[in-house]
Order: sequence, then structure tokens, then C-alpha cells
Amino acid sequence: MPGIGLKENERKLKGVKVMNDSLILILSLASGILFGFFYFGGLWLTLKHLPNSEQPALLTVGSFLGRSAVCLFGFYQISSNGLEALAISLAGFLLSKFVLIRRLNPHDRVTVDYG
Repeated sequence: MPGIGLKENERKLKGVKVMNDSLILILSLASGILFGFFYFGGLWLTLKHLPNSEQPALLTVGSFLGRSAVCLFGFYQISSNGLEALAISLAGFLLSKFVLIRRLNPHDRVTVDYG
């Protein structure tokens, strides 16, 4: 309709949607990285404490279930923003894995002598 600026308002709203989508993708990547640090950092701590644990099976299973539950819940929440957000979040998750592998240097392995 002429005179009410409908086309101009549509252009403004389209720009806001693009900015919101970009923000969602950036936050999805950041969330995936945080979930990755939580999951793989927790795995590293579990393995570090495993030799001194009185109940290593309980520590292993409990750690796995806790880490998995938190990450799966987070990815489920992110998936409500679409498949693209979930894929970017999973990429951030894997990126954090590679960063932790480099940072924790697996070549300096601790050996345990069992007798």
C-alpha cells in the first residue's frame, strides 16, 4: 500500500532477522565449545583420578553419565534453533576436542605400575 512505508519496514525487519540468525549461530558455536571443554575436560579429570579411586567402575560410569547428560541436554536445547545451529555447535564441540588434545599433550602419558 502506498504511503505507509511497508517496503521499508520489511527491509528493516529482514536486517534484524539476519542479525539474530548470526547471533544464534555465534552463540551455538560458543556453546558447543563450552560443552566440549566440559565433556573432554571431565574425561581427562576422570582418567587422572582413576588410578587412585577405590571404586573405578563407579567413577567411570558416573562421570560418563553425568557428562553425557549435560551435553545431550545442551545439544537438545540448541537443536530448537534449527539444524544449522546444531551442526555448528557440534563443530565447536569437536574443535574443543582438538584444542584439548594439543594442550594436554598426550605424548606425556603417565604410566602406572601394577606390580
